[in-house]
Amino acid sequence: MRNPFRSEGDAFRFVWLTIGYCTLIVIGSVINSWLGLAVFIVLTAIAVWWGFFRGRDEAPVRQAPAPSPPGEHRILVVANETVGGSGLLREIRDRSEGRTTRVLVVCPALNSPLKHWLSDEDEARATAQQRLDASLASMRAAGLNATGEIGDDDPIQAIEDALRMFQPDELIVSTHPPGRSNWLERDVVERARERFALPLTHVVVDLAADHS
Repeated sequence: MRNPFRSEGDAFRFVWLTIGYCTLIVIGSVINSWLGLAVFIVLTAIAVWWGFFRGRDEAPVRQAPAPSPPGEHRILVVANETVGGSGLLREIRDRSEGRTTRVLVVCPALNSPLKHWLSDEDEARATAQQRLDASLASMRAAGLNATGEIGDDDPIQAIEDALRMFQPDELIVSTHPPGRSNWLERDVVERARERFALPLTHVVVDLAADHS
């Protein structure tokens, strides 16, 4: 799941601010119901204003993984429907040539909003797993040391989760072409460049051209 806090310190401050917020409202309400309402309105307005301008003014925090093991180049690949595309396989092979490389492929389990809220992810994960298995078979047949896993339905969160354990040297994000890519509409590639301190390669895979 997506973590709304950047650190444990953020979570700790949020808890204490929430306690203080509720305490002041209760105290005001005990003194006078109108005073309690006024305190609620003022504190809520301050909280909304602070949160809005803090989010606009702060530069995004760039996250970097720990160094990969010596003598091993690690590539993190994030793709869903395009995970089996020939263009993606070619890019990985080119970037692996002439060195000892380990590849981790993360396939986010894309789901409909309704099924997501109903916690019905079985079908989405099963579909993603089928695509991932086929892609890994192609990579291994090409001589690549590749493993894979199903990730969070949010590709940015899926990358963040993978960074904690894989320690990649570079990141490849694969999408459909512009106009057909939900990830491009959501600025996933640019958000990943801003958030993660890793060399990022964007690979566009046209599945229609692959199958023609």
